Amino acid sequence: MAVEVRVFSWAPLSRKFVVQIPNLNLAVALDKLYPIRKQPLGSLMPSVALDPSGTFLVLETAAGQHRFHAIWLRDNSQDIETRAPGNGQKLIALRDIPAETQIAAAEIASDGALNVRFVPENKTIRFDTNWLAAHAYDHTAPTAHGWLPDGTTPWDASLMDAVPFGDFAQLQQGGAPLHDWLGQIVRYGFTKVVNAPVEPGALFRIVDLFGYVRETNYGRHFEVRTEVNPTNLAFTGLGLQAHTDNPYRDPVPTIQVLHCLESSAAGGENMVVDGFAAALRLRAENPKGFDLLANHCARFEYAGEAGLCLTSRRPMIELAPDGELTGIRFNNRSCAAITDVPFDKMEAYYAAYRRLGEIIDDTAMEVSFRLEPGEAFVVDNTRVLHARKGYCGEGTRWLQGCYADKDSIRSAYEALSRSNLLEARK
Repeated sequence: MAVEVRVFSWAPLSRKFVVQIPNLNLAVALDKLYPIRKQPLGSLMPSVALDPSGTFLVLETAAGQHRFHAIWLRDNSQDIETRAPGNGQKLIALRDIPAETQIAAAEIASDGALNVRFVPENKTIRFDTNWLAAHAYDHTAPTAHGWLPDGTTPWDASLMDAVPFGDFAQLQQGGAPLHDWLGQIVRYGFTKVVNAPVEPGALFRIVDLFGYVRETNYGRHFEVRTEVNPTNLAFTGLGLQAHTDNPYRDPVPTIQVLHCLESSAAGGENMVVDGFAAALRLRAENPKGFDLLANHCARFEYAGEAGLCLTSRRPMIELAPDGELTGIRFNNRSCAAITDVPFDKMEAYYAAYRRLGEIIDDTAMEVSFRLEPGEAFVVDNTRVLHARKGYCGEGTRWLQGCYADKDSIRSAYEALSRSNLLEARK
């Protein structure tokens, strides 16, 4: 049985490998720990060649050649002495593997698996070539700063007519509706919930769909409505620029949930802006400005309550070491004095900062909607900036908000993806 494996690990464009799975039961077992997406394709037996040094081997599939170091293979062995069969966690530390580990022999078995004998342990380990192809690291590193992994879709105002959402009753049933709804957050960074209960505390039932509430100094949740002596401008009727919530925290809350209970006041529409799309637009216009915001830290501060002083030092545009765009931290209201930019670059830094704000404020980047009672939206606070228009006059506007963690969403999504894959194979 041959399959196409699409790998979503390192570049904006997916890479494809064609490998043979000789043992479906083995493939299913491995997918419980290392799932991959497969589609039938043509057949090709893999081949292997061992470098004379014994420090690496070359595995060839239909997609080409992939080199694997001896130490990497030994560290990622999938035998029951190295990894626990139930959860895939390692049973040994790296110190338990000899530093001088080499490959003494490597061959493709009749069933298509790769057998590797390591010395000085004189231990033979069986590897699934499908798993190796999916985890190949022998590739050209991306060169552009700010690349996005496959499965992440930048967006602008054109998404207005297709705002992602899920029906609360359907989401509670789990399965495909919940999987697709979670996938919307992974892909777009936000989604709505409709037909949720119109009662205080219902937002916790939304969080229960995927994870747990993250408690802060605001408590397990906070009330978003006009206050006489507000500790935060969010608790007024003023309009708010699109922003990252709580940028002064480390780590920043990665998920925010806002649930509407009352909405009779004029105005107060919610707005969201894709911070990734805004950063990429800045990069296209001014690559040097993009680099300035990515390579130098801004500072954020909140001291609106007695006994509280929260501070953070992070770039406005956050990149992984390989250049992947991983986060946006933008909140002019909470920006403290910037002191981490050299004197000769400060003016250019501020010019880039100003331009990023102008891009964020551009209506062409914005998706707006009015939350009605029983509706909520869930936003990836590391990517999507949220805002609201001002409101005043008669009527009321009452939302409840809370924070949660993105890893819970990704965990729930991946678990459902694996379950769906295994179910499809039955």
